Amino acid sequence: MLFCRDISMTPNDSNSGSNVPEDFFATTHWSVVLAAGRGRSEQSDRALDELCCTYWFPLYAYVRRRCSSREDAEDLTQAFFASFLARNYLEKLGAERGRFRAYLLAAVKHFLANEWEKKNAQKRGGNATSFSLDWETADTKFQVADANVVSPDLAFDREWAVALLDRVIEELRKEYQAGKREVLFDRLKVFLMPGEATLRDAARDLKMEEGTVRVAVHRLRKRYRALLRQEIEKTLSDSSMVDEEMRALFGAFE
Repeated sequence: MLFCRDISMTPNDSNSGSNVPEDFFATTHWSVVLAAGRGRSEQSDRALDELCCTYWFPLYAYVRRRCSSREDAEDLTQAFFASFLARNYLEKLGAERGRFRAYLLAAVKHFLANEWEKKNAQKRGGNATSFSLDWETADTKFQVADANVVSPDLAFDREWAVALLDRVIEELRKEYQAGKREVLFDRLKVFLMPGEATLRDAARDLKMEEGTVRVAVHRLRKRYRALLRQEIEKTLSDSSMVDEEMRALFGAFE
C-alpha cells in the first residue's frame, strides 16, 4: 500500500449534499495537474498524489524488470517518487503530457538514465518522508505476474491496465455495498470478465428469475463501462482520447 501526502478532504469538503464543491471530484484528474503549470495548488497536489497512489505498482514492475535485484528496484522506485512528487519532472517532458501513463513511463526512464549514470541510487527513506511503499506485497505481486511478459514496457502497460480495472471493480463494489446489494454484485461480477458463466446458474444461486438476472447483468456491465471510461479519463488531459487509450490498454493483454 502507498501512503502519500495527506489527500484527505478538508472539513468543509466532508459535508454532504450541496456543501460539496462542484469541482471536488475533478481534482483527481491529470488535467488538473497540468493546468497548474509551474505553479502548485492544493487541487493539483491532491490529483497527482491520488494518481500516484493508484498507479505506482506498474512503475515498480517496470523498474523491477530493468534491475538485477529487488533491493535496487525498491531504492530506485522510492527515489523516483521522492523526486517526481516534488515536481521536478513536470517542466521537462512535453509530448507525453496527454497521458499520465506515457508521461510517468517517460519520466522514470529519464530518471533511471540519470541515476545509472551517477551509479548512486538514492536509498529508501532518504528524503521521502511523506509516503512509504509496501515492498513485500509489491514483489510478491510482481513474482506472480505473467512470466511471459519479458519487455519492461509491456509489463508496465499490462500492470497499468490491471490496476485500472481493479480500481473500477472496487468502485463498483462500493456502489453496490451502499445500495445493500453486495451479494448481487459478488455473484454477478463474473459476468464482467470473459468466461462460461451462465444466467441460469446465477438465477438459481440468487433465487431470482433468469430474466431479472439478465437485466441486472446488463445494468452492471453498463455501469462498469461508464466507470471504466471515467477512470481512464482521470489519467488523460483530453477526454477525446479515452477510446484510443482504452484500445491501447486492452491491447497489452493480447
